[in-house]
Amino acid sequence: MDYGALALIPPLVVIVLAILLRASFEALLIGCITGFIIISVHDNSNFFTDFIATFYKVMEDESTVWVILVCGLYGSLIGLMVRSGGAMKFGEDMLRLIKSKRAALFGTWFLGLFIFLDDYLSALTVGITMKKITDHFKIPREYLAYIVNTTAPPWCVIVPLSTWTLFIGSVLEKCNFATTGQGNHVYLSVVPFVMYGWISVLLIPLVILGVIPVFGRMKKAQVRAELTGETIPGKSKMTSLKMEHFETEKKPSALFFILPLAVTLIATFALNYDALKGVMIGVAFTFIYYLFIKLGTFQQISETVFTGFNSMVYALALVVISYILKEVGDKMGLTQYVINGVKPMVSKELLPFLIFVSISLITYTTGSSWGVYAVVIPIVIPLAQSIGSNVLMSIGAVISAGVFGANACLYSDATILTSQSTELNNLDHSLSQLPYALLAFVLTALSYVGLGYLM
Repeated sequence: MDYGALALIPPLVVIVLAILLRASFEALLIGCITGFIIISVHDNSNFFTDFIATFYKVMEDESTVWVILVCGLYGSLIGLMVRSGGAMKFGEDMLRLIKSKRAALFGTWFLGLFIFLDDYLSALTVGITMKKITDHFKIPREYLAYIVNTTAPPWCVIVPLSTWTLFIGSVLEKCNFATTGQGNHVYLSVVPFVMYGWISVLLIPLVILGVIPVFGRMKKAQVRAELTGETIPGKSKMTSLKMEHFETEKKPSALFFILPLAVTLIATFALNYDALKGVMIGVAFTFIYYLFIKLGTFQQISETVFTGFNSMVYALALVVISYILKEVGDKMGLTQYVINGVKPMVSKELLPFLIFVSISLITYTTGSSWGVYAVVIPIVIPLAQSIGSNVLMSIGAVISAGVFGANACLYSDATILTSQSTELNNLDHSLSQLPYALLAFVLTALSYVGLGYLM
């Protein structure tokens, strides 16, 4: 069924209501309901049947289960590291080495670059670890969240060994653009053209050094933190991982943090970059390790596993409802509508630019990146080939658009998890970061125009 411009209404409703209500879940829910009302009227179907069927479809989807397990278990792992005192001690040790505000900001950036295997792990770990340090130097949480978020998805698509690149590689294989088992190898040729990833990550040190000034909401946040010491705005916070340390005579050690994190990273590497298996091993190791060194009782450690998982419930609820919104968009043909709108204007030189701009609109309004990759990459490859455009650059433009959505959308996974780890309301985080994401967006768009004519 052809919905035309009606397909744009649900995501627009979400964006407007999120800003007006300063709440994400409610805006997403109303946006989904709006979409299902349009579908029921347009198709003469049953609103409740459509809604429930879509909810079941999302919850039964393998990728949804994967996200819930990975995200929840990362919450468990971080909960254990926080309650052990290891995360706090690691921060204290870092604080002794970090002597200035600028060093704290660069330390956050470097840690984000180091944890590149998965954007969930990066967003959660870096925020939890660095917030005490940045608070010490009166750096607003908005600034911290900007760096954390922008070294999560953007960096994961640059380093060719991450959950993102493995997924994209599998999509390239399904499109027969890469032979079986060679998807990640072929993706190496795409990496130089993932311009949003490169530009957004490299803008961070320029902002830290003052080459690009702090402005807008970020400037207001900086003034607030410096004058009042209030690093978090008002009373608007995300649920945080606040846990009492285990009752033990052992002094907190940074090793309680470093060792579980190292095991998780190594296990993920060793098991073909499987984030779920990696974090399962990480949680199991941490449980046994803490029990062996008598850091806590069996019951205390078990309760912490569930408490950490439970702390991610709100974030997971936002993720699931955003997936339902994506399904609404798919039912209404949002992706195809945008692509069809672009086709009449296509030339081989401007194709990467038009792909990036149009698909960015989809990923920003839906908060979906991987789902868009699975749908759009198989369309873009033959389209680029048919008009003689640079196929690798066109794929890079799709990847860049997905990363922009993950980085900028106020209800994307990365935004939600960054807000969770920095204890910052995701609307405050999203709006303060948006000007910098838009700057990277503009520079990326211009780069695709230039590269399109040069290559």
